[in-house]
Amino acid sequence: MQASVVHSHVQSDRRRLVIVLVVTSLYFVTELVSGYWAGSLALLSDAVHMLTDIAAVCLGLLTLWISTRPASSGKTYGYLRAEILGALLNGLFLWLLVVFIWFEAIDRLRHPHAVSGLAVMIVAVIGIAVNTFSAWMTSAAAGHMSGMALRSVFLHVISDLIGSFGVLIAGALDYFTGWEQADPAVSILIGGLVLYSSWGLVREGVDILMESVPAHVDLDQLRNDLLAIDGTEEVHDLHVWCLTTRQFALSAHAVVTAEADRDRVLADMCHLLQNKFNIHHLTLQLERDSRREHEPEHY
Repeated sequence: MQASVVHSHVQSDRRRLVIVLVVTSLYFVTELVSGYWAGSLALLSDAVHMLTDIAAVCLGLLTLWISTRPASSGKTYGYLRAEILGALLNGLFLWLLVVFIWFEAIDRLRHPHAVSGLAVMIVAVIGIAVNTFSAWMTSAAAGHMSGMALRSVFLHVISDLIGSFGVLIAGALDYFTGWEQADPAVSILIGGLVLYSSWGLVREGVDILMESVPAHVDLDQLRNDLLAIDGTEEVHDLHVWCLTTRQFALSAHAVVTAEADRDRVLADMCHLLQNKFNIHHLTLQLERDSRREHEPEHY
């Protein structure tokens, strides 16, 4: 049941990404040509950023396809974490792009270039419309069942939307005041916003690869809930980690009283973990009190 739900979300993510890919590609060509003609660094840097969006969408589609490949004897969990690796690469690629833009912007602050402010404003308005549509298409990323592939594209789109507003402001300042340094100055600000918006995605990807406790799980609360199950005396060797952004795993040992019905305790624990904490990959070992003879049971 869990696998089918995850598969349906993957298919939904894929459809959204295909639509965003088409829209983004068309706008990228428009922005690149306009930026070259207008001589705008802000517009050209935003166009390059759009190119990274195209790469991000393609990488997202690729990793979604890889992540749905079946498990094998060598990879018993399949290729679930391919999506995480793709999202990390997207985030790091954004950081490298920002560094490149900052170097170019600093040079233009020293040696201003003439910019066609009116053309920049027109293209920026189109960009705002395009990126608003793409943000709406990927807005499902706010849900916990959406994967990092879609969320990484969502961050790209949001940073592009912010960038389009920045380009509009740069074009307006140049057109109405003649301040040529507005274009590179706005580029520096856009780069800072891109770094800020992508930091959370990169950190989450690293946490998953390091098998950290999922953000939605309070480990102390989880332990207390397990101890509250009738017949449970102790919980130890408790570990919770992410397989992907959609799937979580747990392993634990629990000491139960001699009188407890271990089948009932096990069923109650599974029900609690699956319904309250959304953890479906479970390895639970029940043990009698160490002062008594016992035979461990596994789930």
